[in-house]
Amino acid sequence: MSTRPAAHPRPRALATWLLVVAAMVFVMVVVGGITRLTESGLSMVRWEPISGIVPPLSEAQWQAEFDHYRATPQYRINNNAMSLEDFKSIFFWEYVHRVLGRLIGLAFALPLLWFWWRRAIPAGFGWKLVGLLALGGLQGAIGWWMVASGLVDVPEVSHIRLAVHLLTALLIFGGLLWVALDLRALAGGAPPGGRTPLLALWALCLLFVQFLFGAYVAGLEAGYAFNSWPLMGDELFPAATPMLEPFLRNFADNPIMVQFVHRWLAFAVAALAVWLGLRAWSRGLRLEGAALIGAVTVQILLGILTILSGVQIDIAVAHQGMAVLLLGAMVVAAHRLKEAKA
Repeated sequence: MSTRPAAHPRPRALATWLLVVAAMVFVMVVVGGITRLTESGLSMVRWEPISGIVPPLSEAQWQAEFDHYRATPQYRINNNAMSLEDFKSIFFWEYVHRVLGRLIGLAFALPLLWFWWRRAIPAGFGWKLVGLLALGGLQGAIGWWMVASGLVDVPEVSHIRLAVHLLTALLIFGGLLWVALDLRALAGGAPPGGRTPLLALWALCLLFVQFLFGAYVAGLEAGYAFNSWPLMGDELFPAATPMLEPFLRNFADNPIMVQFVHRWLAFAVAALAVWLGLRAWSRGLRLEGAALIGAVTVQILLGILTILSGVQIDIAVAHQGMAVLLLGAMVVAAHRLKEAKA
């Protein structure tokens, strides 16, 4: 009968594993952006966590999958002239997105079990890793909850549910990165503790608010409302915009208001990010500071180009991918400043 080995914490190995999983989540978010922009998300109308990993392999299976799709509002209202070959192209991106989700789950759960069995998890990190695993499982359910909203009456998923799905993915990415940095600091002999600077907390909170509005822009297709910058048409804010009641609804359901907020909130985020980057630079963390300032600058430029291009897919996808890298740069700067305080 085998017995568990003696405890031997391996924080550096754990950190490397978490960084690999974080990289997979980054790819997942990028593929999710492509899925959204190509309107592929409703092509798979069933949630089959196990059997769904096998794609249609014969012409009969493809036809059956297409028949399921033809019963959806998206097909009946928007795509009733779609051919089977066209369907295969949108099915591809949603299929890749779902398979990536399963692979990330396995890439997290199986090594976690192995590290637990080997007693390689340092004290105080077990609950953090289990929490990340639970959050990943919840994300799969949120994904189906989002898709299901577009299979009943309307040919689009709920932009509110889309926002929950995206924000959860970004929270998982940030959590993986933060815990990995904790483990790397432990492996390097850094003293525990240290408080995260208040400036970093404000910057991260505002960045997530901006991510929320970015998700609303994607879900409402608000990026197509105005394709000029800095003005929206000939005005800073179009005076003739139809407004919803109560007024607060406009910040979630009005595409023009959502685009307006997303445009200008970006500069408030940029100001805090630059401030945080300069603070990191002044503390001798020059790489972290420069990376954060560079990331937010590129992200602002990609946002403007996305608008001016009429939401050209490659630019819009780069904008979404850069959002994840900006989050990563901010998390690293915040964590390194926390380490410096400790």
